[in-house]
Amino acid sequence: MKRILLTGLILVSMPFLGLVEATPAVEATAGFDEGIEYQVIDPPQATGDPKHVEVVELFWYGCPHCYQLEPLLKEWLKNKPADVDFVRMPAILGPRWELLTRAYYTAELLGVTDEIHQPLFAAIHDKRRAFRNEDDLAKFFAEHGVDEKAFRDTYNSFGVAAKVNRSREMTKRYGITGVPTMVVNGKYRTSASTAGSHELMLTVVDKLVDQEREALAKADAQ
Repeated sequence: MKRILLTGLILVSMPFLGLVEATPAVEATAGFDEGIEYQVIDPPQATGDPKHVEVVELFWYGCPHCYQLEPLLKEWLKNKPADVDFVRMPAILGPRWELLTRAYYTAELLGVTDEIHQPLFAAIHDKRRAFRNEDDLAKFFAEHGVDEKAFRDTYNSFGVAAKVNRSREMTKRYGITGVPTMVVNGKYRTSASTAGSHELMLTVVDKLVDQEREALAKADAQ
């Protein structure tokens, strides 16, 4: 019988507001069931390096569950195997999500993600600080050592716009309905809600990573 996991977590929803050829699943991930703890993404999506296993975290700065995941994710990253590529991707599930998505990619292009990422989460959820527009973000970035002109030029750049558009598109292609969600190798998605907890979500990710590593090894051997 399939297990039913109770969960006390609620996905953040909308009111808060490359394709590759499909291949058969290797086999059911041991201990977890497709359609319960994880779902298949159809069609599967392209990854950055086909020789590595890619893990994408889809999040939103306004999501309290994403903030709660951060310390667990930090520990998970300490033990991440070299053949696993980790990618953060802010999801866009509504117009209001775009502002903070732009903030993430602005920090990324400026090379200040370490200075901005965690403090921005903390400002929203610990200090209850509101970010309503570009000016609010410009002030925050300046408080963390970023020149205001550099911030505004990057925030309104083609590079950031392109990344925002890609996030919007990949949110749809991955079939994301809430955050945080983890996507493994463009083929599978799991979340705290479906897995049962943040810890179990990361366990499911590990199992799927192992499954994909075995599939890559078999493909290379052929």
